[in-house]
Amino acid sequence: MSSSTPNDVSFRQGPGALLTLGHSSMEANEFVQLLRRHGIELLVDVRSQPVSGRFPQFNRAVLEKFLERHGIAYLFLGEELGGRPDDPAAYGPDGVVDYRACRRSYAFGAGIERLEREALSRRVALMCAEDDPLECHRFLMIAPELAARGLDLLHRRRDGSVETQAAAEDRLLRSTGFAELAANTLFPTARAQALDRALDLQARQCAFRLDPHLVERF
Repeated sequence: MSSSTPNDVSFRQGPGALLTLGHSSMEANEFVQLLRRHGIELLVDVRSQPVSGRFPQFNRAVLEKFLERHGIAYLFLGEELGGRPDDPAAYGPDGVVDYRACRRSYAFGAGIERLEREALSRRVALMCAEDDPLECHRFLMIAPELAARGLDLLHRRRDGSVETQAAAEDRLLRSTGFAELAANTLFPTARAQALDRALDLQARQCAFRLDPHLVERF
């Protein structure tokens, strides 16, 4: 499979493949048509707070009922895999969510296990809010663990393009100063190390943050 597909072109999704996307400002019908175009059977919501004042069509209760009418199941895993955890151990002293700490938690492990089981049995889409995966915890926090488990991750953008996990990683490497290691298969160890660093740098820019004083009051 190529790193991306042209606008509005579907892809073959077999066992172990998983689509990720952000709802952004899509209308409800546009969103469900996107899911149906890709044959999605289950939408997994990983927003910590599954409500939207600006886009009420993506409030949990509304979305779940709407999907049900279109034959698509809904599963909320925001407590296990959300980017705004309740656990104070998931925050650094500066108040920024530490994605590495999140990945070490029992709740995260349980959520990943559930997500992996679902992806191996039916066509699954993982949803958060941001359109660009590089700006979302679904890529920065969740995707590294799924990729390590061998799942085939595909990131769908609102413009219709589909980006493979490797292509998204390469884009991140280029944007964080590691362009020489993007698309480089000759030095896999160096690329993996650079990718870890790039994920940390990007997380510093995009991860949810609290006032440090609030972290102390957990």
